[in-house]
Amino acid sequence: MNIFIQVAYLIASVLFILGIKMLNRTKTARKGNMVSALGMFIAILATVIQVEAITLIDIFICVIIGSGIGLLFAYKVKMTQIPEMVALFNGFGGLASLAVALSDFWLNTQEYQREVDYITGTSVALGIFIGGVTFTGSVIAFLKLNGKISGGPITFTGQHLLNLLLLIAAIVVSVFALIIPADPMYILILSAIALLLGVLTVIPIGGADMPVVISLLNSYSGMAACATGFVLNNNVLIVSGALVGASGIILTQIMCKAMNRSLANVLLGGFGQTSASISADGTEVTVKEVGVEEAAQIFDSVSSLIVVPGYGMAVAQAQHAIRELSELCEKRNIEVRFAIHPVAGRMPGHMNVLLAEANISYDKLIEMDEINDDFGNTDLVFVVGANDVVNPAARTNPNSPIFGMPVLNVDKARTVIVSKRSMGKGYAGIENELFGYDNCLMLFGDAKQTITKLVTELKEL
Repeated sequence: MNIFIQVAYLIASVLFILGIKMLNRTKTARKGNMVSALGMFIAILATVIQVEAITLIDIFICVIIGSGIGLLFAYKVKMTQIPEMVALFNGFGGLASLAVALSDFWLNTQEYQREVDYITGTSVALGIFIGGVTFTGSVIAFLKLNGKISGGPITFTGQHLLNLLLLIAAIVVSVFALIIPADPMYILILSAIALLLGVLTVIPIGGADMPVVISLLNSYSGMAACATGFVLNNNVLIVSGALVGASGIILTQIMCKAMNRSLANVLLGGFGQTSASISADGTEVTVKEVGVEEAAQIFDSVSSLIVVPGYGMAVAQAQHAIRELSELCEKRNIEVRFAIHPVAGRMPGHMNVLLAEANISYDKLIEMDEINDDFGNTDLVFVVGANDVVNPAARTNPNSPIFGMPVLNVDKARTVIVSKRSMGKGYAGIENELFGYDNCLMLFGDAKQTITKLVTELKEL
């Protein structure tokens, strides 16, 4: 039986690695998700076979209940709410790691009065600390994303110093917990510090940095699971946790690079403050508005089109209308492509998922590095709900808080039409200089309704 379980764990680990590899490309991402899910099913099945405390019937009932809750949320949660749900899932992972590590330590030191070796004890401390930080940090991220608390940075004097002191206290308390395991006070204090530190490290982060925070918390949840694997001596949990932790860190670094900022700057910078509504030369931004009929005529006259989606598209659920527009343009021999910025939306791959949901071909989704040089040779760029990722101030205005951040060079196209509900600021809380450029036209209104009208007008031309 033990050989069977270890072989099952090995197969599950291989499937995890293959699944993550497939997630690297849009065309294979869905298949990679299924492969990883199969690996998790095998790992869970091999694990529950070993459980002696409860019966398989009890486990089956729990699986049914959990699956039912998962299906309910899968159908109920809108695509625009996926980022906050991912944050919440990360939190549940951290809470599970904290609970398992704490209960295992309590069982061995308080119930059975056993000695805990330093490797297991260190794993317990890491599982509790990382799990606690992940749980409360993810809850704060969830509340920020769904608007329950301010999405901007929440700061106070001495905040970073307090966080440093709490980190030092956590290390000291962990050492005492290992030296005096019979006294449960230390491990409980460690749990409380971890939960408090999770709140304090996430509340000062806001604005456009929230996607980075979600990715980082995902990495934390993986590291917590890995530490829990050492506590339980479970190889597949160690492997899967390490994979999630490593891939999360890599993704976090990629997103930081896409914003031209260091991870330390994200965690300590308090980014997301609003700034003045001025352009690079200090003048106020004046915009030019375009109607649906005029916009249709512009679409009809071009030979190349790049669509730039953003979070506003997700809010308006306009992806299906955009697909209809793109198909209509292609019938008129207009080359249509979609430019995807790494941090567009509120989580990595947010725009890819929405466009794939609308059955837009994967080969039309082009990453920023591959398409940025093409904007200068493009007749028309259609920006739908994107803001900060197309702001030329990142290149031209040294006073802008996003200066140096790589952005899509949409302003270099012959004509830019921006579909936007209002002149509201982007998630970074700053004005977009693009809106005042001579080649930029603003198409105001709900994106889905506006694009639907645009399609109707275009058909009549």
